[in-house]
Amino acid sequence: MFGPWLPTPISMTDTPRPALAYRLTPGKGPPVLFLPGYASDMEGTKALALEAWAKAAGRTFVRFDYAGCGSSAGAFEEQTLTGWRDDALEILDLFGEPVVLVGSSMGGWIALMIARDHPEKVAALVGIAAAADFTDWGFSMDEKMTLLQDGRIERPSPYSDQPTVFTSRFWQSGEASRMTAAAIPIFCPVRLIHGLGDRDVPAERTMHLIGMIKSADIQATLIKDGDHRLSRDSDIALLIRTIESL
Repeated sequence: MFGPWLPTPISMTDTPRPALAYRLTPGKGPPVLFLPGYASDMEGTKALALEAWAKAAGRTFVRFDYAGCGSSAGAFEEQTLTGWRDDALEILDLFGEPVVLVGSSMGGWIALMIARDHPEKVAALVGIAAAADFTDWGFSMDEKMTLLQDGRIERPSPYSDQPTVFTSRFWQSGEASRMTAAAIPIFCPVRLIHGLGDRDVPAERTMHLIGMIKSADIQATLIKDGDHRLSRDSDIALLIRTIESL
């Protein structure tokens, strides 16, 4: 059976989060959960390609929308990084066994937080241009000051006609969740994939993560002509091979 397209209320905390929309492909484990990037949703190329693979391979797979994104309830500008982490944790509650987390960009940061704080829920982790701590290195000082003074900024988006909005609420949540200044106690298998042509998340961030994550089973794949999205057929094929190897 497939999970509903419409928002489905699932709550693990005393403060209910907005109802989440998700799509479940049933199969055998370990289940795979895709975590989208900032301002993205479950209709992206990678999420849909992984769903098609899961159906063909008989693997359990879930794609979902964070609160305020896609088909999920909630207002986008009211969301925070930790709130979206909690959304992922609610989706994880659908499973009775550890999962393979596949996080793209900001989704990689959320996957890292979950693997660190809830190791019993995670069988392995795949980060695609994992953007851990991007509220620190991804904003100029002028942007940070504007966020504090005005509460929001807008940036032109290379992926949409609409600008990308960042709020002080989200930025402050990210700053309080920074994790790469010291060793990261993650011990599951970790695979990091990064394009050297990525203009949003420098490949050096992946190299830094390799040094910080404690797991002895960690590998990085650098794609010389790869961009931030890594959504070409060859990139998707590499991602699927990586997941299958875990």
